[in-house]
Amino acid sequence: MIIEILFAAAVVSAAIDPVRQDVVCAEVGFSRSVENRDFEAFIAFLDPEARFVTGQVSRGPEEIGQGWAGFFAPDGELIRWRPAIVEVVANGTLAISRGPYRVTTIGDTGEPEHVWGTFNSTWRLSANGAWKVLFDAGGDHGKTPTAEDIEILNTEPECP
Repeated sequence: MIIEILFAAAVVSAAIDPVRQDVVCAEVGFSRSVENRDFEAFIAFLDPEARFVTGQVSRGPEEIGQGWAGFFAPDGELIRWRPAIVEVVANGTLAISRGPYRVTTIGDTGEPEHVWGTFNSTWRLSANGAWKVLFDAGGDHGKTPTAEDIEILNTEPECP
């Protein structure tokens, strides 16, 4: 009986690994949409019921897009994030990703200035099989990045 339970757990774990990778790649694609200042691609990653929580709550793609508009301006701030942790529920329809983000601006001296933090995204698998961001929140804005944070942002996962 114990062997059967362990085998079943291993099968579930193996089945989730490709799904976890899909979420990693969705998160990377989501970040790349902002890094490339591609507003339409950014909006396409949002679930119709999405909620972004910062100092206030933005509800739905239109409101979220308005709140993030500065990142899409030609001279706007740059933001990049990558997941350090991704977990998917057993049925493969919800996931959470968490990792470092870095906002870059050009300071008064003309040199880049970086502010680091931690993001959390909750993903929902849509009816068409695409992962969409349902909830998103950033925190620790202004934290000192660890060596691991820096490595995570400088390493590209294998994603299309």
